[in-house]
Amino acid sequence: MLIYEFEMEKDDNGTFLLTFPDVPGALSIVDADKLESAQQNALEGLLTALDGYIEIRKPIPLPSAIKNPQQTVTLPALETAKVFLLNEMIAQGVKKSEMARRLNVHTPQIDRLLDLRHNTKLDFLEKAASKLGKHLNISFS
Repeated sequence: MLIYEFEMEKDDNGTFLLTFPDVPGALSIVDADKLESAQQNALEGLLTALDGYIEIRKPIPLPSAIKNPQQTVTLPALETAKVFLLNEMIAQGVKKSEMARRLNVHTPQIDRLLDLRHNTKLDFLEKAASKLGKHLNISFS
């Protein structure tokens, strides 16, 4: 799974601004009296920014080395797999229409495949990875 670090900067209105050094444009705001929800807010802000990367078909930046483990958010496994799939499609120059052709599905199914908010079945992700010459690996650690 991908683990992204976020930074918290106190604002002058009793809130904290959460930003991600590795993902330009990813941000969130959390009230000073609700700091325990900072990680959940950070995840929502990160997902929203990644949605934008997917929309414009821009490679999603991968996280760099963690400096402050207390200020991190872990992208869930399904979303992580979708990030790697999108990045591989872009690296290989495979457009959504071409992926749909390779998978013998309609293009809207590829939109859902890449949608971080859609609960895609792992076997479909695995099949998509294979059409790019890749394998989806899952492990416990």
